[in-house]
Amino acid sequence: MEYLVTMTTRVPAETSEETVDDVRAREAARSRELAAAGHLLRLWRPPLAPGEWRTLGLFAAADAAGLEKVLASMPLRVWRTDEVTPLSPHPNDPPARGPALERAGEFFTTFTFTVPEGTPDVAVDDAIAREAVSARELAGQGHLIRLWTLPPEPGATRVLGLWAARDVDEMRAIAESLPLSVAGLMTTQITPLTPHPSDPATAGETEATEAKDA
Repeated sequence: MEYLVTMTTRVPAETSEETVDDVRAREAARSRELAAAGHLLRLWRPPLAPGEWRTLGLFAAADAAGLEKVLASMPLRVWRTDEVTPLSPHPNDPPARGPALERAGEFFTTFTFTVPEGTPDVAVDDAIAREAVSARELAGQGHLIRLWTLPPEPGATRVLGLWAARDVDEMRAIAESLPLSVAGLMTTQITPLTPHPSDPATAGETEATEAKDA
């Protein structure tokens, strides 16, 4: 099972820089171990306010107890609180995506799907069918990376998407073009993501760059 974990770190004010550097170095080493074991899939940094130290992580574990064991093994846990969101499979999650987009950034989208009272079932079914087609097309273009179903809210279905786009304007245009959005059945929240130095997806690139510069 996959989980999205929001990790917020608060270092005590009296902590020395040497101690912080040591813990962060051990955290990076442990992240590499967890990635090799298949538990840590991705890491990102969301937009941060001044003084914030926060990371978004995509983890895999057999269950919540297994995930907690993984998170507790990370050195930064001594200063960190973790907010865990379980992710369920989504029928439109692409098995593969198209070629990587040049100069593209990554974004999370949180889609909230609601059906206004009085909406004909046939209109809802048609929009859902066209949404599946659009998801396949966008995956083939390299924009849609992953889709998951989030825990539901009363009267609404929520979906988390991971996307690639050149900037937030392009991401917004993609979201607004989706059939469920056009039909007025879905609202979207967009979260820009920035690279994390311990992200398993870019670890090979970082190592190659360091070797080249050595």
